[in-house]
Amino acid sequence: MGSTLTNPYITTDFSESLLEFITPAYERIEDCLSMLEGIHRFTLTRLDNQEMLWGSSMPCALGGEDEIPIALFGTSNVGKLKTLYREGLSNRYGKIMQTIAGIHYNFSMPESFWPQYQQQCGDTGTLQDFRTNKYLHLIRNFHRYSWLLVYLFGASPAACKSFVRGREHSLQELDEHTLYLPYATCLRMGNLGYKSEAQKSLFVCYNDLNNYAECLDKAMHTPYPEYEAIGRGVDGEPLQINANLLQLENEFYSTIRPKRNVKSGQRPLAALKEGGIEYIEVRALDLNPYLPLGIDAEQTKFLDTFLVHCLLAPSPECHQAEFFEVAENLTRVVEQGRDPALMLSEEGAPRAMREWAASILGSLGHAATLLDSIHGEQGLPGQAYASALNAQVAKLNDASLTPSGRMLAQMQDEGLSFFQLALTLAKQQHSVLLDSSEKATDSQLSQRDETMFEKVATQSLADQAAIESEPQLDFETFLAQWNAA
Repeated sequence: MGSTLTNPYITTDFSESLLEFITPAYERIEDCLSMLEGIHRFTLTRLDNQEMLWGSSMPCALGGEDEIPIALFGTSNVGKLKTLYREGLSNRYGKIMQTIAGIHYNFSMPESFWPQYQQQCGDTGTLQDFRTNKYLHLIRNFHRYSWLLVYLFGASPAACKSFVRGREHSLQELDEHTLYLPYATCLRMGNLGYKSEAQKSLFVCYNDLNNYAECLDKAMHTPYPEYEAIGRGVDGEPLQINANLLQLENEFYSTIRPKRNVKSGQRPLAALKEGGIEYIEVRALDLNPYLPLGIDAEQTKFLDTFLVHCLLAPSPECHQAEFFEVAENLTRVVEQGRDPALMLSEEGAPRAMREWAASILGSLGHAATLLDSIHGEQGLPGQAYASALNAQVAKLNDASLTPSGRMLAQMQDEGLSFFQLALTLAKQQHSVLLDSSEKATDSQLSQRDETMFEKVATQSLADQAAIESEPQLDFETFLAQWNAA
């Protein structure tokens, strides 16, 4: 499959066993999903006969941390840095927490949109500042309402007991191998998942890009006593990039991030400050084990509708009290989202989750109509975005239609543990993808696609070799320079 350091489509996340698939940016959702299918099918043809892709966000049964190999990226300094970052995560949070998986959904508006929208808004500043401020506007609204996505698409209501071995938790026993919560939606986004006690007190402001950057920059340069205690290895080797609250920008756990493409050797925050926000990355989505790719066109069309609404709807600046209120709402929906009596908090006042969700979904109609008018055919408006919205309204009216509801119902009805259900679904999706590959059409894994992926894999190995053949500083010097940047 090529080099994990330089293959643009297939790499690894935390572990050698945790594959990460990356698509380029596309204007059409169908093209993006077609590419994702191709990556899946190419990967399946390269796996050993006994291997398959695990299609759930929560991991399979784990024997222990020794069975989780940290991802390797070669002998170059940049490759060593990527591995060291993961070693730091392991030493800070443990390897098991890093084995959960999810979907990162990147979204941007067309460049042609921004000058027209700026004129419509009567803004007289620079286009870069306008675009950046509007993406921050979107991000603030996303934070306010991201709990709705967790309810609609959460697919991690249960986990293998091995995932929480030796950790305190509030889960209930479903069977001798499975822990769950009766109304849970997305345990991946709760205290079991990507959470850091050290980061809980961080108030990251999305009102202004400079304030956002300053907050993260401070966290990346503030030593944290617990991490200082990690020290160095027996031979004096580093066990993390540094002992600061954040090793890198990516260590800050959030449901959404402002992003831009970076130049070689450029830090993400420096790129943001220099060029502004280019796109946003949604990080609150579970893999749906009932879908071969973990996501489908209906979900992506709803996500686009939701994000366009977040961009266009009013978005007052966020203050610290609201920041923590939003976090508490998310936790409640993670743990109790399908409880019909669940209450959330809006500006300090209680509000029924079901009623609030219905209000939000009702307000998305305008964005769905707008997108259908743009993506219609033969001059006529389409209906796909309105249909995607209606499907989510149905989930609100009947929680058993949500992925989390389906999973728990199937486990209970068929007497399956989480591992048994997830493995059954993984086998089904494995067969679907392989069967489709054997019957490939031009939109699936054609010979042309196979040849393209093979060429990319071969070129990525050559690219890694070229990087590693270049003169390298000794790694300690390289690391010191990186931390000083």
